[in-house]
Amino acid sequence: MLVLGIESSCDETALALVRDGVLVDAVLASQADIHALFGGVVPELASREHLRYMGALFDELMRRQNLSPAAIGCVAVSRGPGLLGSLLVGTAFAKGLALGTGCRIVGVNHLMAHLLACGLGQELSFPAIGLLVSGGHTSLYCFRDEVTAEALGRTIDDAAGEAFDKSGKLLGLSYPGGRLLDELARRGTPDPALFPRPYLDNPSLDFSFSGLKTAAALAARDLLAGISWPRPLERAEDAPQELCDLCASFNLAVAETLLAKTRRAFERHPEAATLLLAGGVAANSLVRSTFQRFMAGRGGRLCVPSPALCTDNAAMVAYAGWIYASRGLGHGLDFETVPRGRRVPDDMALTPAEGRAGSAPC
Repeated sequence: MLVLGIESSCDETALALVRDGVLVDAVLASQADIHALFGGVVPELASREHLRYMGALFDELMRRQNLSPAAIGCVAVSRGPGLLGSLLVGTAFAKGLALGTGCRIVGVNHLMAHLLACGLGQELSFPAIGLLVSGGHTSLYCFRDEVTAEALGRTIDDAAGEAFDKSGKLLGLSYPGGRLLDELARRGTPDPALFPRPYLDNPSLDFSFSGLKTAAALAARDLLAGISWPRPLERAEDAPQELCDLCASFNLAVAETLLAKTRRAFERHPEAATLLLAGGVAANSLVRSTFQRFMAGRGGRLCVPSPALCTDNAAMVAYAGWIYASRGLGHGLDFETVPRGRRVPDDMALTPAEGRAGSAPC
């Protein structure tokens, strides 16, 4: 089955084709340069850019693969959570394509797509703990199989990726700050006592990183006073050593906090022997190495996507869509688009193997 994946939940317009679980091709238009002018994503601009790029990217993907829309067996689209305007552009395009061609349609939970992307290029094993660490979400799940996941914990304020990017902004790093902060951290020496490990003095599996962001602002005021560097900082080579050390300490605090909560999840679900680690922060070098050591020490297995598949992309959406469609699951054309802050409903149902998407049950 050939599945088209569409991703437009934030500021990346992306489409990809997956055939029988294997990535065929992908196209992407990034809006990073536009939003860098404002130091963060502007929702109205994001949705307008999605509208501008969506059709052109689809045409380019079909041309590169010498395909017609009729060759698509299923269209999978991120339905949420995310920026509502951006999501609506992608879901409207997907529904129009499904209506016009009669192919299946699957509204994919963006968070599950990130975690299932671990299966692109490697075989997944279950039960598993899933740790999603991105700019908008930090969440823990217990997967019984590819389509059954129980939520264990989530962020109650800032996600880890948001803390990275906002701390990078206050330190004068170029947007997005999280990537450069990690590069600076590799050049620094961490002080394990500089930052707290937030929200650990409780039994929950939820996360909170707003206090760590505040601690970074205070540390920068106290430790970097009188030290100058180019702003916005674009090259790690131009950073003073004091800034690199502070970034290393911040990186360590985030990684150890994520590890502490994940360790609790495994203690409560000892049947799980696999960790699915995904999201933009999963590309962070210290986070990856921390969890590699943790799972090796447990005699378990770490599954993490390649760095290119950690950030928002359409390959993960297409792959998740292929998993669901292969089990006969899908949606009708009236499925709901879900903004950030609301739970994505588990409302997929068995759909006919053939026939128009509009006739499928919701």
